[in-house]
Parts: sequence; structure tokens; C-alpha cells
Amino acid sequence: MQSKHNKQLVPFAKQLRKEMTKEERHLWYDFLRTHPVRFSRQKVLGKYIADFYSAEAKLVIELDGSQHYEDVNTEKDAERTAFLEGYGLTIIRIPNNEVSRNFRGVCEYIDAAVRQSLSQKSEDF
Repeated sequence: MQSKHNKQLVPFAKQLRKEMTKEERHLWYDFLRTHPVRFSRQKVLGKYIADFYSAEAKLVIELDGSQHYEDVNTEKDAERTAFLEGYGLTIIRIPNNEVSRNFRGVCEYIDAAVRQSLSQKSEDF
């Protein structure tokens, strides 16, 4: 398995942090940044950059624009998900329009996923 850290992607990740989409900014500044479980944004994980990542919850959150629903991109996303799951991570995908349309529901969904992940983690001990 490839190392989680990939120095070559760090400059691109920094650029993506500066150029977040409207939905990424909304989710970050209005929810994840102050979430009790720490999240990072635009985190390098192997050969990919995750939109949001919590090491404690072993959770990756991907916000998907409409291009993710085209056949070629659904295959790439499945490949990416399988790769990240190889690190023992849970990946949740949220359509951008849900962030705009149902922000509270998205936040509740993420919070439930974090709680579930943390409860599974405590059961492992």
C-alpha cells in the first residue's frame, strides 16, 4: 500500500484550499471547521486529495458536482473509494446541490457518520 503522504500533491492541495467551491466553503466555515471532531480540508491521502478528512473518525467526505455522475467519472470515483477504503477509511459522498438545498440535513448526516465511526472504533478495543 502506498504511503498516505504524497509530497508531490501538497502544492496542489494548498491551491485547492484557496480555491474551494462555494459548497466546500459553506460546509467548512459553517460546520466542519468548528466540529468537535477535527477535520482537515483538501487532505493528501496517497495519490488523491480528499475534500475533507477526519483522522480520528477515519472518515473522508467528498462533495460531488454534476461531473461526478458521468459514466467515466463514476468509475474513477469507485476506484478512488476503493483505494481510500484500503486505508481503513469510510468515504461518504454528498452532492453539491444537497449542501445548497439541505444544509442542515447534510450536517446531521455527517455528524451521524462521525458518531457511528467513533462508536465502531471504541468497540474494536
